[in-house]
Amino acid sequence: MAVIHRERVAWESARVFVAAATADAYWWLGETLGRRLGQAYEQDLARTRVRLQREEARPVQDTRAAGEDVLSAEVGAWRARIEGVLTERPELAEVLRQVIEETGRRMDHRHSTGPVRRE
Repeated sequence: MAVIHRERVAWESARVFVAAATADAYWWLGETLGRRLGQAYEQDLARTRVRLQREEARPVQDTRAAGEDVLSAEVGAWRARIEGVLTERPELAEVLRQVIEETGRRMDHRHSTGPVRRE
């Protein structure tokens, strides 16, 4: 059995979940988080999506720094959320690792076969 590092799982989850929030994988991920972790996580992902989309819709001036701030804040919030759930339920580390891998595959598939998106 491989050792799973809680902090690494939390950071990777945060990075992948925030990236997926504005990708086609969002729908699958939201449903999966709701089933595996609870509806609150699905709702948190929806809020992340709205915040990121709101930031993308801002006028061009000064959006680079502001957009990076929002992205960093979302990744940090997700890292804390996932670390919290792993502290309470360490057995979910393997489940999260699987969700991260599948989400990554779904995002890679979309980017390799679909039109190029500007991100």
